[in-house]
Formats: sequence, structure tokens, C-alpha cells
Amino acid sequence: MSPRHRHRWLLSVLPSALWEAVFVGLPLLGLMVVSFLTRGDYGDIQRPLTTSNYQQLAGYGPLGFEPLYPIILARTLALAFSTTILCALAALPLAFFCASVAGRSRTTALVLLTIPAWTNLLVRTYAWQILLGANGPIALIAAKLGILAPGTALYPGTVAVLLCLMCDYLPFAALPLYASVEKLDHSLVEAAKDLGASRWNVFRHAIYPQIRSGLWAGVLFVFLPALGQFVIPDLLGGARTVLLGNILQQQFGTSRDWPFGSAIAVFTMLFIVAAVLVYSRKNKESADLL
Repeated sequence: MSPRHRHRWLLSVLPSALWEAVFVGLPLLGLMVVSFLTRGDYGDIQRPLTTSNYQQLAGYGPLGFEPLYPIILARTLALAFSTTILCALAALPLAFFCASVAGRSRTTALVLLTIPAWTNLLVRTYAWQILLGANGPIALIAAKLGILAPGTALYPGTVAVLLCLMCDYLPFAALPLYASVEKLDHSLVEAAKDLGASRWNVFRHAIYPQIRSGLWAGVLFVFLPALGQFVIPDLLGGARTVLLGNILQQQFGTSRDWPFGSAIAVFTMLFIVAAVLVYSRKNKESADLL
């Protein structure tokens, strides 16, 4: 690279690199440092350096092993995985439907898909409280069918949290998938059918390799925010559906245990980085196949 091109490259890269270092790198570094410090008696941050915050997150405290935080972590991962799987399963037919319609009907379908995302998450969650409440339409219909006792609400509970998470994050799974489905080469699908392939083999060998990148992008866009969600579990889940995001909020709020909260944040970020690396690998495999 010539000195002139090197100079242009530095001028184009250096501002963004400095921005990332100051506003992203330094805060993350500070968070990692705080995670190895100790909480004082009055919520202050002090030395000595310790790994007790990470040990506490793993379930090991002064009194021995206590599975509280591992259970919360397992519950968080299970709920995030369940939300991701349900959103992916629902997004597949939805993306194919949006791609099958033409003209203004396709635009209308995409607008209807994205309209819920235009509303504030807190407002949507309160709306689900009304829908799932004892006097809500869903509970009233379930009571008439004999599924629920009259006057019984459908929340708090895990099912209510999962339902709200799925409906809130469905557009994030469907839109990247729609972008891949729209570019689908239907001649490969027709060739697989002409060769006598079953429906499953048609999807596996002719459709899935073409939509893999969009599907995995949607999976990532759903899994990552679901992993750190705390508003929906707090409003619809109650005490039995405490997730990692709720614990994180509590440590930086009422508990004033910033070192332990920083340890939770660092662990969550490492898990997110691992998920992004898995997505990058899958995306590279998809590009190599195509």
C-alpha cells in the first residue's frame, strides 16, 4: 500500500475506530474491571479484587453451592431458545406468504407485519395484560370453552411471557427471512420436485440452502434481545419467571451491587459474542455453498 493510500485509509478508519474505542471499548473495559471488585457495606465499590462475583453467578457462595443463579440462567436460556424456535417456525410460512403476494398487497402485508414494532414495547406489554387478564377476551373465550375457571387470568406465568415474547419479536425473524425468500430461485425447487424429492427433501436441499442466511439472521435478531429481556417477564411473569435481565436490573437498582451486576453483564456479553460467532460461521458456510 502506497503512503498516499495509507493516509486515506487512516483518515477513513481512524475516526470510527476512536469513536468505538471511547464510547464502546472503554465502558466495556470499565465494566470488566468493576466485575472483579467488591461491594461495600453501603453499596459502594471497593477493593480487593476478587472472583467471588463470578463464583456467585455460578452458584458458589459463602455457604456453599446454591443453585439460584444457575436455575435463573437455565430458565433464561430455555425461554430465549423457545422464543427463537417459535418465532422461526412462525416466520417461515409468514415470509413465504409475504413473498407470494404481488403489488400493493405485498406492501400491505409487510406494513402489517412491522406495525407492532412501531409501538413502544412497554405499551405492547400492558396491552397483553389486558388481553390475558381475567376480563380479557382470551380468558373469557377460554372460560366459555371450559378450559379456565371464570374470573381466572392467564398471567402471570411462563406461557404469558413466551406468548408476548413471540409476538413482539416475530417481525425481527420474519423480515430477514423474507429478504432471502424473495430472492429464492424457484427453478431449483421445481427441479427437485421433478426428480421425485419429497417435500422435506425439497425444503432441505433446494429451499433451505437459499434462505439459510436470512433464517440465521432472524434467529440471531430474536435470540439476543430475548436473552436480556426484563420488562416482559417483570410485567407478565411474576416472581416465578425471574430472568437474567431482571437480576441485572435489580443489581444496578435496588440492590446496588454493581460488581455482581457487572459480572452478569460481562457473562451475558460473552454469551452474545459466542452467538454472533456461531452466526458468522453459519453465514460463511451458506456463502460457500452458494
